[in-house]
Amino acid sequence: MGVQPKKPTVKAPSDWFTGDVWIDSIVQPTDHSTLSVGAVHFTPGARTAWHSHDGGQTLYVTEGRGLVQLRDEEVVELRPGDVHLTPDAQEHWHGASREHFMTHITITHGPATFGVLVTDAEYDQGT
Repeated sequence: MGVQPKKPTVKAPSDWFTGDVWIDSIVQPTDHSTLSVGAVHFTPGARTAWHSHDGGQTLYVTEGRGLVQLRDEEVVELRPGDVHLTPDAQEHWHGASREHFMTHITITHGPATFGVLVTDAEYDQGT
């Protein structure tokens, strides 16, 4: 297929994210693959809504400090080099800590289903 030019950075939609989040697409699904890879950049305090992924999701933190929480579990802090695996269809959220930016690479094998935004009370459980 050859080299594909870098796509523009896009601002993440506000109905799926709280705060300023920017996405750099690396790999998009095609007719032959459901693989999606992207670099997601969160400003301090920014986070996803509750969501799940068909096929699960792998996060690889490249910089900053972040948080992730699976439904009904404790909030977990993420640091550069950390890898977090979320099982197929498991509802969760993730984002930056209050005082740090955070960038992670996201790897998924199916579409996301987004739910409600994470409340400040839910977010603050981990800070």
